[in-house]
Amino acid sequence: MHTKLVAGNWKMNGLSGDLVEIERLKDGMDAADCEVLVCPPATLIARMHDMAIGSELLIGAQDCHAALSGAHTGDLSAAMLADAGASHVILGHSERRADHGETDALVRTKAQTALDRGLTVIVCVGETEAERDEQRTLDVIGAQLSGSLPDGCLAAHTVIAYEPVWAIGTGRTPTLEQIAEVHGFLRRTLSERFGNEGQEMRLLYGGSVKPGNAAEISALSDVDGALVGGASLKADEFLQIIRAFSDQ
Repeated sequence: MHTKLVAGNWKMNGLSGDLVEIERLKDGMDAADCEVLVCPPATLIARMHDMAIGSELLIGAQDCHAALSGAHTGDLSAAMLADAGASHVILGHSERRADHGETDALVRTKAQTALDRGLTVIVCVGETEAERDEQRTLDVIGAQLSGSLPDGCLAAHTVIAYEPVWAIGTGRTPTLEQIAEVHGFLRRTLSERFGNEGQEMRLLYGGSVKPGNAAEISALSDVDGALVGGASLKADEFLQIIRAFSDQ
């Protein structure tokens, strides 16, 4: 059994006034039997990290640049994120791939840079609705997995998140059978490439995870946690999801 990880991706949401949700989250985490991570916008990482001191709450980032430093106006390096207090970084999210044209090769380079700076990477993979309709889901995810992960990844610092693009923020979720199929494929593929390390890597499901479906998703084999979007913005909702994964 892997220790479950429930990660909240705040995306481009959150101002100073929203930090009250972190206080509420900390107050409700006492019974959590899983790791809890929040990835806020970069403007809140340092303050959120300071608020989390003395608790089990982990703080992460939503992206990093492939280079450690240099003439890249507006970008943030893995070293900067670690310096601000981040322990994790989300890479290759479908919104980054779509909005910024990020390729598997770029995600792979970012992942290597982040790993070199001591961050744990959460590498995202997932198919579009058209790709699922064309029955290419496993081919697409297999290619993303192969191209986005550097060689030598270790389970202690590598997490994979399956987020079907058509389920993100839509309120739609795949069937339990579809989620189980993809997670089983991920486990086999990672084990073939990384051996025991691949067997031990945690696999998260993301895509319209909410209190109403968290328990049934968390009960699936090879689902080791969740990457939660909108429901992570409010502590009350996020805590319900955390408790669902803690109960498994």
